Amino acid sequence: MFKNKSGLTKHTCTQHTRASCNRQSFHQAAPQIRSPSPEARFDYDHMDFSGPNPDARFEDQEGFVPEDGSWVELGPLFRVFHSSLTRLKCDAEGNIIDQNAHPSPRTDTSLDNWTPYESRIAFETAEFPFSQNQTSAKQIDTLLDLWAASLIKHNDTPPFTGHRDLYDTIDATPLGDIPWKTFSMSYNGAKSLHDIPPWMDATYDVWFRDPHLLLHDMLGNPDFDGEMEYVPYWDYTAEDKRCFKNFFSGDWAWGQADLIAQNEANHGSTFMPLIIGSDKTTVSVATGHTEYHPLYISLAKIFEAIKPYMNTPDVAQFPDGHFRRVIYGLGPYIADYLEQVLLSGVVQGWCLKCLADQRDLDGDGPCLRRCKKHRELLVEELEYKKLWEEYGIVGDVVVTDIHELISPDILHQIIKGTFKDHLVDWVESYLKITHGTSRAAQIMDDIDNRIAAVSSFAGLQRFPEGHGFKQWTGDDSKALMKVYLPAIRGHVPDEVVRTFSAFLDFCYIDDLIQLQDALDRFHRYREIFKTTGVTLSFSLPRQHSLNHYLLLIWQFGAPNGLCSSITESKHIKAVKETWRRSSRYKALGQMMLEGSCLSEALHKLRKRHCKSNSDEDDDEFANNVAAPTDQPGFLNVNEPKHRSIEGEVGETIDGPAEEAHVDLAATPRCRCDVRALGNELELPNFQQMVQEFLHDQAHTADPDPPVFDPASAPLFSGKVSIFNSAAAEFYAPSDLSGTGGMQREHIHAVSSWHGGAPCHNCVFVNMNTDTNIMNGLAVARVLCFFSFSNRTSFFQCAVVWWFSHVLDARDLDTGMYVVAPATLEDDTPDISIIHIDCIFHAAHLIPVYGSNMLPRAITSHNCYNVFHSYFVNKYADHHTFEIV
Repeated sequence: MFKNKSGLTKHTCTQHTRASCNRQSFHQAAPQIRSPSPEARFDYDHMDFSGPNPDARFEDQEGFVPEDGSWVELGPLFRVFHSSLTRLKCDAEGNIIDQNAHPSPRTDTSLDNWTPYESRIAFETAEFPFSQNQTSAKQIDTLLDLWAASLIKHNDTPPFTGHRDLYDTIDATPLGDIPWKTFSMSYNGAKSLHDIPPWMDATYDVWFRDPHLLLHDMLGNPDFDGEMEYVPYWDYTAEDKRCFKNFFSGDWAWGQADLIAQNEANHGSTFMPLIIGSDKTTVSVATGHTEYHPLYISLAKIFEAIKPYMNTPDVAQFPDGHFRRVIYGLGPYIADYLEQVLLSGVVQGWCLKCLADQRDLDGDGPCLRRCKKHRELLVEELEYKKLWEEYGIVGDVVVTDIHELISPDILHQIIKGTFKDHLVDWVESYLKITHGTSRAAQIMDDIDNRIAAVSSFAGLQRFPEGHGFKQWTGDDSKALMKVYLPAIRGHVPDEVVRTFSAFLDFCYIDDLIQLQDALDRFHRYREIFKTTGVTLSFSLPRQHSLNHYLLLIWQFGAPNGLCSSITESKHIKAVKETWRRSSRYKALGQMMLEGSCLSEALHKLRKRHCKSNSDEDDDEFANNVAAPTDQPGFLNVNEPKHRSIEGEVGETIDGPAEEAHVDLAATPRCRCDVRALGNELELPNFQQMVQEFLHDQAHTADPDPPVFDPASAPLFSGKVSIFNSAAAEFYAPSDLSGTGGMQREHIHAVSSWHGGAPCHNCVFVNMNTDTNIMNGLAVARVLCFFSFSNRTSFFQCAVVWWFSHVLDARDLDTGMYVVAPATLEDDTPDISIIHIDCIFHAAHLIPVYGSNMLPRAITSHNCYNVFHSYFVNKYADHHTFEIV
């Protein structure tokens, strides 16, 4: 595609356009009544699950026409809201009020009131050692003693006399004080005469907070204003296809709303599902494996206190300040497989969602979904042993109808389970079976070298030593998924490569039909591991769970909102840090009272003053402390900012969605004349390249531009500003992004990265051509960013080295496009100048390694210089996957 620099190619690549697939508008268009087609919905019949079709209520209708006022058109989406549970505003007694009424003003404490602290500096003094630095009591005393000694000559004292004074003050902080309660429990059933298990004699402490108060505290938090959904909805695209995103976009929330709406007294209420999660964590491996089972809940822990409000509306204040009537309900349960087994009364090794036989979980026969009624019938009719062996049911455990609410778990089922524990380990086993232990070790070392040689990319974790480390984390596994496929190609059969490709497609695909196709391909290609003797069976519960994802997405929306990584991410703050601050003796009570309570009190006091007008700082603090700009009026000592190290990870951007754009860095590296820049880039004809760029810019609107003639075209010989980087901002809601789905990533073109080797990133360039290859995008490597003024115009440019497509389609094994550095007819690099508006965002390339061993001299810093061809890594992030 890029064999030369013809006038047409140069003209199209210097157009100031942006790739259309990145544009996303959220204006509210004039509504047009349309009827989403029931035929466009996914057919559940091909699934092996029994049960009613969620869309059966529309089967006898020509089209589903939503009621007036229950739908709206949001840019590319057509949203239908539930027509009965409409979150009507009410007063504190539950009486419906004027829906245009303004909320009552919240009563905020005066800015000068830092009770129980003497002043803000006293508050900051308490928060820093307790929350930010987590200083021990002894060290706090030492610090305060040194401070007191320094103030003797001023006849003054620190705000606290010691750690106990500091702790007592924090404990007296009144904000949001929902007290912890506790009770003990122990086993009171029959015991054997000998060898009694320790757990039968043990007493266990359970700590909890009043869920009703906790619910009201969370619902009334103004930080959630604009971030909370109140009404279940269905989203459709312009092609009448269902679109699933947040939890309320799934069918389960809509179905629950239908059940609640059967009682007309509940009409106008707000449905609030309680999403629960638990996750065991160990706080002391070396001294007895002390384990805690914290229960995390997105709204509250389920206790008897809220049962009355599952049928009759409660009245609660919401983040926007208005009161609404609320109906609570039990939502999905977040846990890993072992905790789900305990919760559901299912034998380990069986599926929690269906009755597939443990010995052949992915067999061809139909399998029914587990449900409470079927379980009760089996328990009543069958013996304990038969229940255990033929149905995977623990017969003496009484459970509720929990099976429907078992949520998908991306972390343990997909990332740590199927990828790390199964596929990656199977590759190593295959190499040992095929080549022997010694040769397999050499190949594994080469795979590690290949992984280590992958170039850097925004948000992509690097593995300088490969993947051969002992302690894997979820982040390690997720990062390795993005680069592992090209590293093993050439060392394993094509079927293994295709197995990984199908699995990764399953992880990234956002179309349910294609999701099922990827799963089918994965099941077909993974047979290579059975035929080569790597594994005897695929009856693996975590891998089998992939079969249920399609239905679970229909029920609960995008599965990343119900992942156990949410609960695991809270271990450090909620358990491990509070454990370290305890005395270790009867630590649980200390962790609850002196750990989480005090930290929460400090946090809420800071949030209260953050919400206030920070310009009215008390004089004492304002005169002595320079507050940072990102949080006006507050001292953030050693507090990490909400931004990343430039070039290493992407940055989230809060605010509404905008069109994609690229901006040069704020400060240029230097200024020089155009000839000096050409000499630095070793481009003798660089001045003529600038001349040709200006010619094309002058004729961007001309459908038939004149041929470039260097003799007649204007010549530029002035100064240029050189930049080390540019920042691309684009809409990428599937990746880590801001509230509006926007993300920023840095594109570098520097001769020395952090004093080391050069760093020249690759980019996608919008060619504005009608082609199916990568949606009309080209790949180029940025050699330099620069800007200059010519007459009355200002230009921001990039010098790029083009890549050409080796194939007109994706590689059959990896599913990736393959490109190669483009050259001209005289074998010189095909280098051009483009306007930065042509750049879409950064691209990531991984070498096509082949079957030879990789020399250790090749590293991530020089891999773009030594290979003949490269894979366009579509797994670098979800946004890249969507466009290529």
